[in-house]
Amino acid sequence: MPFGYNGKILHIDLTQQKWHVEEPGEKWYRTYMGGSAFASYYLLKMLTPGTDPLSPENVLVFACSVVTGAPISGWNRYTVAAKSPLTHAFGESEAGGFFGPELKFAGFDAIVIQGRAAQPIYLFIKDGNVQFRDAKDVWGLDNFKALLRIQEEVGDKRVRVASIGPAGERLVRFANVSNDVEHFNGRTGMGAVLGSKNLKAVAVRGTKRMESAEPEKVKDIARWHNARIKTHPPNVGLTNFGTPGLVKGLNATGILPTRNFREGVFEGADKLNADAYASILHSSGTCWTCAVKCKRRVALDDEKYPLNPKWGGPEYETIAAFGSMIGNDNLLAVGRGNQLCNLYGLDTVSMGNVTAFVMECFENGILTDKDTGGRKINFGDPDAMLWLIEEVVQRRGIGDILAEGVKTASERIGRGSEQFAFTIKGNDLPLHDGRGKTGMALGYALSATGADHIETPHDVAFQGDGVAKLHAVGLLDPVEPLETDMAKVRFFALGQKAWGINNLLSICNFTSVAIHAMTFHNLVEAVRAVTGWDTSLYEIMLAVERSMVMSRIFNLREGFGPEDDKVIRRWHEPMPGGPIKGKKLDEQEFRRAIEVFYELSGWDRRGRPTFGKLVELNLEWLQPEMPQ
Repeated sequence: MPFGYNGKILHIDLTQQKWHVEEPGEKWYRTYMGGSAFASYYLLKMLTPGTDPLSPENVLVFACSVVTGAPISGWNRYTVAAKSPLTHAFGESEAGGFFGPELKFAGFDAIVIQGRAAQPIYLFIKDGNVQFRDAKDVWGLDNFKALLRIQEEVGDKRVRVASIGPAGERLVRFANVSNDVEHFNGRTGMGAVLGSKNLKAVAVRGTKRMESAEPEKVKDIARWHNARIKTHPPNVGLTNFGTPGLVKGLNATGILPTRNFREGVFEGADKLNADAYASILHSSGTCWTCAVKCKRRVALDDEKYPLNPKWGGPEYETIAAFGSMIGNDNLLAVGRGNQLCNLYGLDTVSMGNVTAFVMECFENGILTDKDTGGRKINFGDPDAMLWLIEEVVQRRGIGDILAEGVKTASERIGRGSEQFAFTIKGNDLPLHDGRGKTGMALGYALSATGADHIETPHDVAFQGDGVAKLHAVGLLDPVEPLETDMAKVRFFALGQKAWGINNLLSICNFTSVAIHAMTFHNLVEAVRAVTGWDTSLYEIMLAVERSMVMSRIFNLREGFGPEDDKVIRRWHEPMPGGPIKGKKLDEQEFRRAIEVFYELSGWDRRGRPTFGKLVELNLEWLQPEMPQ
């Protein structure tokens, strides 16, 4: 009998409304372990290259890991993956909350979904059984109303629901997947994939908790972990302030993205930071068995910007996306924009990028009020941001073009708008400036999902004595955030594998290695205690590399190559002011860093993993998939 996992993968055929269970065996689980690797495996096995991401042939994967649902803070996340309708590359997004553990308790480690339902449906999975339920009374509802309706229909308020809102139903290419209206698989448009399959939601309910091989040892590690969370400074900051606490520090160091990445310092940052946030803070929220409690809920009885605590609160990425990125210092409008996106099912990172793109196009006369039905869209106007959200969700007017994402929208608008459209591999940028985090910039350039702050270590945490957090993986020298030298390539190559442990094992970055309370030693001990495997940090990091190589091969066979491993042109331009005034990423230096990374990784000059690397990772079965 397996410990920590069920040994069962649920396969769903929406077209035929049939399902079956696969039981891969311990060797398969130990090879891929979970999350991002499970997703890559099934997409490579089952998806034909060149498939339209919004066609029935796309494959959609919900994946936990072999340790999801263990009673340790942060061991609660899950992956949703498919070919991305936003980037046409590997699409992957993680979320916390309660859905992942509940799926495990319902009897399955992952769900692999194919086909398209003839009419809108939702799935109800309970204790090993599956129901295909008519969604006619749920389709068209926002995420909050859909949650309440599904709870009512299945007769259980403890059911966990991953759903899409109207944005996903209308195939907005950066629509997300919501659970409990405050946890989101936000990036790469996974909500649009559900919408294309007429799949409104996946509801799960389980009554069986996972068994660990050494339950008392798991409890001991959990107690140690929770105690350390209360004293470990990064975790204490998250508990006290949540991610809004990042605003002040990023602005002070000159890397708070401002006005479409033009600047790194925002004059209105004090109106957006954690101190200002206190004026609308209602309560703190958390995820399954997590002691950090970093989630923030907001409330405001205001006619113009009403805020309901049941609809969550903005985190750092949203504050910057709807704040500094568009030159807006109105925190109430930021909160309102966030809650609209939560209800409608929109990724706030992409929506902020879309808004900033339109505003800079207006500033340069590329777009005018003739393009927007008389509405001016200027930097600093929060109501223009709220108006654009509604237009995008309704796919109305210019919103129909913007719903395709910044890259495609700029191609359709033309007129030179492309110079203000900032994406990496088609993915809109999270709110961090690579001119002040060059290792993170390498992560953005090399990630299979494009620009994604969850996929890469952030240099600033490993300066000075902070590098001690990475001693266990062989990194002994402090990191210089502004440098793009060979030391930085070494940091990134090893640090990326360490960082990737969390996506592989579906663990929250805010509780785990390398920055937060969990140590590498105790993480390995916990995996051993949960699974009963005599594993090691080496084996886990090898599985991380396996996952990264699989997603790389997915992109290679979709036509991506070295020319796509790049960052935005604005980061190659000098920062105009602030603490890092004049700083830029040197193009030749940056390209050289990427080429050295290829060598370190066992990839050829075209960024293709060598056959020897595939053999090392037990992936030689993918050799026929490699483009020649």
